[in-house]
Amino acid sequence: MNTRTRAPMNTSTREHKEKNNWKQEGAFVVILGAGESGIGAALLAKQKGYNVFVSDKSQIKATYKEELINNKIPLEEGEHTIEKLKKANVIVKSPGIPDHISLIKELKNEGIPVISEIEFAAKHTIPTAKIIGISGSNGKTTTTKLTYHLLKTAGLNVDVGGNIGKSFARLLAENAQQGKNQRDYYVLELSSFQLDGIVEFRPYISILLNITPDHLDRYEYKMENYVASKFKLIQNQQSDDVFIFNKENENMKNWMQDKVLKPQQIPIDETSFNKNSIVFDDKQAIDMQLCSLKGTHNFFNASCAIQAAKLLGIDKDTIQKGINSFVNEPHRLELVATINGVDYINDSKATNVDAVYYALQAMDKPVVWIAGGTDKGNDYADIESFVKEKVHTIICMGVDNQKLLEYFTPIVKNIEETSSAAEAVQRASIYAEEGDVILLSPACASFDLFKNYIDRGNQFKEEVQKLKIQ
Repeated sequence: MNTRTRAPMNTSTREHKEKNNWKQEGAFVVILGAGESGIGAALLAKQKGYNVFVSDKSQIKATYKEELINNKIPLEEGEHTIEKLKKANVIVKSPGIPDHISLIKELKNEGIPVISEIEFAAKHTIPTAKIIGISGSNGKTTTTKLTYHLLKTAGLNVDVGGNIGKSFARLLAENAQQGKNQRDYYVLELSSFQLDGIVEFRPYISILLNITPDHLDRYEYKMENYVASKFKLIQNQQSDDVFIFNKENENMKNWMQDKVLKPQQIPIDETSFNKNSIVFDDKQAIDMQLCSLKGTHNFFNASCAIQAAKLLGIDKDTIQKGINSFVNEPHRLELVATINGVDYINDSKATNVDAVYYALQAMDKPVVWIAGGTDKGNDYADIESFVKEKVHTIICMGVDNQKLLEYFTPIVKNIEETSSAAEAVQRASIYAEEGDVILLSPACASFDLFKNYIDRGNQFKEEVQKLKIQ
């Protein structure tokens, strides 16, 4: 018999243990950040009987503030009251708040768990629900939307959200509020920022499309940190789960080569499809000619979505029906108009070099390329060959275009600066000839001149429409 006596728990350890027990009745849940993610978490926490408090250092958007007030959820804006935050049993952090800031470090030092809204929502999902988690530097929105569409077309009880549309927590809260049962399936787009805050989150099917340099300012400018963040998607998967991944991505291959992975693996590469179809393992083919998705990268994305649908028991004919009826999201290689024989394509969602790589790869006509914005540590070497081959003019659209000018002035025939969507479209239309493409595919964030990539894309489309009536 073990006669050793356990040393008494010191006060600090006891306090930390109590704080970690945040599932207890009436636990104090603090939501940091009052965007879509934070509001969803607050609504779900209130519904589940927690003591909830929302804190945002900025002013809260009016519509979100109204939701909190209507649901009698206490809030503060314009500041963080640190002593109040330290009383939390758990912190649910907005994905936009980095882990390295002093506030988060101070709260963690108090022994308070800091988790993401995705983790919090997953804790309150019924055990039988299957989650399809989709991430990647590029293509995750298209793949998420298509996967959802295929499941919905098949009649499955499914919802979609996460990094697009409604937050995961809001989906759960709204279902309960409406007196509905939770969904059987959730298709979630997941950013690296959301994955940073997971602990036990476990998707049944994970899809990792690619990993290329992006958001490196958030990861100490170390690519290995960003890669590790993306792979948190599969960290809790077990042998009865499935991991669909890009077999050819170098960053993924390098990370995986010395790892033992628990989930079943389905690698996808360009042998999975051809110019007109996507081929199943059993040699059945899905015809892609009627699909709105174009380009090699989109056929790869579709291959991943189709594999997920097949794993969930959806038959070939139903998948084909879903493929034929799918309409891609705006701002992703969206044909806006053809004017005087020139195609105007809105790819405003292309906020990094890798996305532009796929956009240029899909172009089969001479290109006038509109690029620029807030640089995210871009290296343009990967697209240099495409630019030399396909682009005869670059229209820079941003506050600081120096990097673009320095890199591409020796490479392209024409390059000039503009500072608005209106000016960029006007100048591009002057250089374009019949049979050309004017491609907005910025390779940069939008925040120097626009609210976001949607605002940038919408302004581009508005200016193109003006050309039609000139």
